[in-house]
Amino acid sequence: MSRLVCSLFVVILAAWWSMPASLLAADTVCIQCHGGLEGRLGEPVAQWQTSVHAENGISCHDCHGGDPADSAMAMSPERGFIGVPDYVDVPDFCGRCHVGVAEEYKAGAHGQAIENGGAQCVVCHGNHAIEKATLELINEEDCSQCHTYERAALIRMSLVETDKVITTVEHDLERLYRLGFAVDDMQGELFNQRNRFHRIFHGVDVERVRRETADVEGELGKIVKQVVSMDSTLSQRKLWGSVVIGLFVLAGVVFLLLRKAYEEEEKS
Repeated sequence: MSRLVCSLFVVILAAWWSMPASLLAADTVCIQCHGGLEGRLGEPVAQWQTSVHAENGISCHDCHGGDPADSAMAMSPERGFIGVPDYVDVPDFCGRCHVGVAEEYKAGAHGQAIENGGAQCVVCHGNHAIEKATLELINEEDCSQCHTYERAALIRMSLVETDKVITTVEHDLERLYRLGFAVDDMQGELFNQRNRFHRIFHGVDVERVRRETADVEGELGKIVKQVVSMDSTLSQRKLWGSVVIGLFVLAGVVFLLLRKAYEEEEKS
């Protein structure tokens, strides 16, 4: 009986681990309650379900506080509920998780102008239907709602090549990992450089973006060299593997020829 219980526990645990983060995050009283409401009280749930937050298991209480397991205390300040921040407080609200980005933003032109209506996080990223951070968020349609697009275009231009390098390195490290190479250190450095890259443009300083992206590309170049070295090692392994297989095949052919010659000699 105990063996059956253990087996069931393992199955349940495996199912829980394999469950998408969005489903785990959705199992809160916040989602259950607001998901059944209409209008502005229900809209955030539908928007959140399409967001990068939902994709990564970040739910209502992670931002707004409160108790996600107790409907009576879900919005209680005693359980940490902080509700919706004022416009000027949004950077600090988001900055509890996105620390480096918030620091860059506050030091930049947008952050310095927030008291006068300068753009803050949700203006560009949205509040509940938050998209994954990509260069597509820097576009003429959105940026020109507040000012001309020229500076934003220059910033985006400086970021494009670095973004491509990051994507290429990500794919290369994933490929090498699947092939059995130890890439933990390189993945850690890529993580650091990617975070640094994502912080850079929140300061909206064109010259600084150019300098910083050049530095990031320099650090990524070091990872690329290691990737090239590993690919060279992989090619050598394949070459020697082919040689060994060829030798085995040749040895097999020689063995068959000798055996045939021996059999013919025996017959004669």
